[in-house]
Amino acid sequence: MSADGLVRCPWVVEPPGSTVYRDYHDTEWGRELHGRDALFERLALEAFQSGLSWLTILRKREAFRAAFAGFDVDVVARYAEDDVTRLLQDAGIVRNRRKIEAVVANARVVLELQDTDLDTLLWSFAPPRRARRPESPALIPAVTEESTAMARELKRRGFRFVGPTTAYALMQAVGMVDDHLAACEVR
Repeated sequence: MSADGLVRCPWVVEPPGSTVYRDYHDTEWGRELHGRDALFERLALEAFQSGLSWLTILRKREAFRAAFAGFDVDVVARYAEDDVTRLLQDAGIVRNRRKIEAVVANARVVLELQDTDLDTLLWSFAPPRRARRPESPALIPAVTEESTAMARELKRRGFRFVGPTTAYALMQAVGMVDDHLAACEVR
């Protein structure tokens, strides 16, 4: 139970004086999200999170948004080597060359999609809705058939930093799956 008396998913453990996890959990995580740039942002943030704490990414989110032009795909796709160099100097974000270059490359791939758009592509892997929420964290997978298929297809199209675990985390974040626990009071 949280300080405000509500039961939340057990990963919502706040550092003293912070509500960033709680706010993200209560207002975003697991809620359906659509739109090219909004989904591109979540895909980029999940890539940056790889190997790091999600709290680190959430704390740097506004800096990421500033650094990547609000995750406007059209703008990010035009980033060049001097932009990558500039971003590597930005202490407000995660300064990992491979991840920065992946976000730029992924923006270009989004613009090159021929037979679909990012929203339709990603949501085509959403599994059928569960009848009930999971009872415990042990029942929440890190990888599923759908996330493996999504990662495979994204890689086939040229996306980077999109393994099955990252794909499943994206599915959770944008509401393709509802992994709030049954006891969680957030609906």
